[in-house]
Amino acid sequence: MERELDGFYYRVKRGNKFVNRCFTDLSDDEQTEFLSRYEKEGLMRMCKTLASVLRQIGDQFGIMGKIE
Repeated sequence: MERELDGFYYRVKRGNKFVNRCFTDLSDDEQTEFLSRYEKEGLMRMCKTLASVLRQIGDQFGIMGKIE
């Protein structure tokens, strides 16, 4: 299921055509390839953006993690 949560798009082949997919909608192998293209600053920016998205989802739905 495509959710388009993070805003980091990557062009991948689906069937016979290329499409843009968000990082969180990629397979594990596709995510690995995507990440291999980033340098330190890009990875830091991506981590901060993903943290912000996760925080917004938690705030919107009242989700809290449980640490045991």
